[in-house]
Amino acid sequence: MRITSTSCICPVLVCLCFVQRCYGAAHHGSIKVTRNQTKHIEGETEVHHRPKRGWVWNQFFVLEEHMGPDPQYVGKLHSNSDKGDGSVKYILTGEGAGTIFIIDDTTGDIHSTKSLDREQKTHYVLHAQAIDRRTNKPLEPESEFIIKVQDINDNAPKFTDGPYIVTVPEMSEMGTSVLQVTATDADDPTYGNSARVVYSILQGQPYFSVDPKTGVIRTALHNMDREAREHYSVVIQAKDMAGQVGGLSGSTTVNITLTDVNDNPPRFPQKHYQLYVPESAQVGSAVGKIKANDADTGSNADMKYTIINGDGAGVFSISTDKETREGILSLKKPLNYEKKKSYTLNIEGANTHLDFRFSHLGPFKDVTMLKVIVGDVDEPPLFTMPSYVMEVYENAKIGTPVGTVTAHDPDAANSLVRYFIDHNTEEDRYFTIDASTGTIKTAKIFDREETPWYNITVAASEIDNPELVSHVPVGVRILDVNDNPPELARDYDVVVCENSKPGQVIQTITATDKDNSANGARFHFSLDEGLSLNPNFTLRNNEGKSNT
Repeated sequence: MRITSTSCICPVLVCLCFVQRCYGAAHHGSIKVTRNQTKHIEGETEVHHRPKRGWVWNQFFVLEEHMGPDPQYVGKLHSNSDKGDGSVKYILTGEGAGTIFIIDDTTGDIHSTKSLDREQKTHYVLHAQAIDRRTNKPLEPESEFIIKVQDINDNAPKFTDGPYIVTVPEMSEMGTSVLQVTATDADDPTYGNSARVVYSILQGQPYFSVDPKTGVIRTALHNMDREAREHYSVVIQAKDMAGQVGGLSGSTTVNITLTDVNDNPPRFPQKHYQLYVPESAQVGSAVGKIKANDADTGSNADMKYTIINGDGAGVFSISTDKETREGILSLKKPLNYEKKKSYTLNIEGANTHLDFRFSHLGPFKDVTMLKVIVGDVDEPPLFTMPSYVMEVYENAKIGTPVGTVTAHDPDAANSLVRYFIDHNTEEDRYFTIDASTGTIKTAKIFDREETPWYNITVAASEIDNPELVSHVPVGVRILDVNDNPPELARDYDVVVCENSKPGQVIQTITATDKDNSANGARFHFSLDEGLSLNPNFTLRNNEGKSNT
């Protein structure tokens, strides 16, 4: 059999496939096979084979993606039994026979009727048979051969992933590996350069480079600074045909973010600050904030604040807000504008996580001075004593002075003070007070034996600001005068026995006095005039004993 294939591209690629171990090759010509020998015809290759075999099979090639109007010629089958009289009929079976591949059953010409895609199917296995057209009997055994789809460069390289999102630390050395990208080409890697990919960078220079063979992206500059630029969009191209002109290409984007390192020391925006704090601020309360700026992020910008010296170190404390990285100034002791009007604090802000690779960029701390101005708050009047105790005699006339309370304005303005009695504590109004002097006077006559003690509350307010009021308790003791006669403790009925002896005590008489002991505790007893003339009875003075 003679085989002709006009689509054989390269003689080296013509793989010989013989039926029953016959060997042969095709080279843009035909091979004529006889039973005992092979004739070498011009442009043909001599083939040796075992006898009793009538034809030789080759591997055919057909170009993929054929777009012509006519079927694509694949090759020709010819049996040496064919005398050209049409008695031989060629039959084609197998993959694609009758649909993709058709054969002229008289001439043996094979054509492809469809456009083929090597990336979907690389080859087809078919079977050929020559039979007698009249008897339908085989003239030669059925044989298998292959039609291989010949690749063309019809697929651009594709990246397996992307777009990519990666990070690399700032200040990295030049040549630091960032990422390896990989592109694949669906064309035949064993044929030509259709699948040989070369990488190049389209966007992202001069900051990054890519290895043309491996696709490894690296930093191309020393010490890239995140604080100067954080994000980069790098476009990588993969081109087949080894990057030559006419090759197909694909691209992908690599979004690169520089991650932070601690390469920036903290710095206070100002070397001097001033803070106003009212003297009324409560101990333990936050009175102010201060912040040192750090261009780094995350833990690299973590800060600790410390009061390192100053006359306010014992009055104020400072802590660090971990969220805002601010120094929170709090009050440790009460403030008093009248005693001290300002304090000075030297505050240090320092990074807590140091990277010793960048210690030469330090020191990673800074100091600022904070002056705290104590604000004067209009305070209520202040009494000279926390409480007062006064005395007045019970027989004192109305308007008698009892005592004086004194209060003053502790503020620098030293406003005048007005006094008044809080009558919620003294409803009966036994006292009055001079609004200007604070002198308390009696408003009623007192009876010590009824009420020996009075408790009142005196208030003082500023004339300029009446809403600022302070209070002080005042206790008034009522002093006794001898204004009550003594009284017998009870009525006495005395019984005397007739045999009582002279001098015998027959009764002890007791007297009481509402006044206190100083004015009525010692009494003088005497008998009525009628009994005093009776010689049978006597009375001992101050003892209250009657004798016979």
